[in-house]
Amino acid sequence: MPVWLQSATSAATASPVWLQTALLLTASNVFMTFAWYGHLKNMQSKAWYVAALVSWGIALFEYLLQVPANRIGATTLSLAQLKIMQEVITLLVFIPFVVLYMKQPLKLDYLWAALCMLGAVYFIFRS
Repeated sequence: MPVWLQSATSAATASPVWLQTALLLTASNVFMTFAWYGHLKNMQSKAWYVAALVSWGIALFEYLLQVPANRIGATTLSLAQLKIMQEVITLLVFIPFVVLYMKQPLKLDYLWAALCMLGAVYFIFRS
């Protein structure tokens, strides 16, 4: 294994489990968001099954990150904690996607949704 890859791998595994999980889930969510919604912008003129096949191809990369993220996270986090972490990350990825990529306006409703998610985080992660 090359030295640069070995040092990067050891640095990643030295990070706390919650951080490794969050980073992998964030990357996974970027792929998921494009798989679920990207075709709405770029493939309107294509048949739905073409969009579905492209989305499945993108989703493969999502699963290649999401499965290890959940396996790593499950070593110290409960399933409920993993799920809430996933949902918060989904919202954090989705809002920039909607505003920057899909060119839709930023809504105050996103703030209210985020506040609800903060409540969920509080209740799931409290001891």
